[in-house]
Amino acid sequence: MTIKKNNVKRFCIALAAVSLFSLSACTAGAGSNKASGTPEITPVTSTDKKPIVLTTFTVLADIARNVSGDHLDIQSITKPGAEIHAYEPTPSDVKRATNANLIIDHGMGLELWFQKFIQDAKVPHVVLSQGIEEIPIEGSSHANPHTWMSPDNVQKYVDTLQKAFSKLDPAHAADYKANAEAYKAKLAQLQESFKKELSKLPPEQRVLTTCEGAFSYMAKDAGLQEVYLWPVNAESEVTAQSISKVIDTIKKKKVPAVFCESTVNQKAMRQVATSTGAKFGGVLYVDSLSEKTGPVPTYLDLIRYDSETISKALTGK
Repeated sequence: MTIKKNNVKRFCIALAAVSLFSLSACTAGAGSNKASGTPEITPVTSTDKKPIVLTTFTVLADIARNVSGDHLDIQSITKPGAEIHAYEPTPSDVKRATNANLIIDHGMGLELWFQKFIQDAKVPHVVLSQGIEEIPIEGSSHANPHTWMSPDNVQKYVDTLQKAFSKLDPAHAADYKANAEAYKAKLAQLQESFKKELSKLPPEQRVLTTCEGAFSYMAKDAGLQEVYLWPVNAESEVTAQSISKVIDTIKKKKVPAVFCESTVNQKAMRQVATSTGAKFGGVLYVDSLSEKTGPVPTYLDLIRYDSETISKALTGK
């Protein structure tokens, strides 16, 4: 049995292209992308309109707003609930980009569509994953791009955003610095809180089983073993072999609960739950925030929600 998510050949070509792009982009600082041909950040002059900063997905937009305060108009290209890896930008997205003063992307090959998008827009951009210690995808030379699942890593994002915003809008540099320090304090507290929450798990229950291998950084911080059906949620496949391997691990370790991410199809993981007797522990959030009325309207809420959901399902509370 093979459950195809999309065309694998297209994925491999796209991933190779984006990987080359990411390598060149990561050599440039927040205000200098000469090597990749990206325009440098130009300071804005006094204006009635807030400078527009466009981010690739909702998680980055929320983090950026915590640094910008009310001084910048922070927008997300993708909407809540969107699958971000193989997103296809619309003509209106390109138009928004050309009107932006700055674009924020994650990098590390996360946004497979971003290379052509930024070339068309010709707008300065900042790569947030620069300087992050990478965890490789199992069986691949590529790094797992979901680095924001560790609040410690997001503190580095904040430093990068502060520098970029201060260069874009020097008049409010002091505010960006104060906002960044306040948010970093919240991130440090959040890191300690989720590690404490997941430390409650007994040794035999410290296995996190998900659809996508998107929790490597959280699992490392919390001392959890990570098990997943596919490593990258971008035109990959779920095969009978991968499902069988996960089922064997669950039975061997007597894993009580399994999970799946909010932006992907849960069918394969629910089949795993039925085959093993493990319960479906719930939906976890990674690539997207929810709507404001949903369970994870902010990044801080996302980490709290995921850690509590994991802890409760694995301990049976």
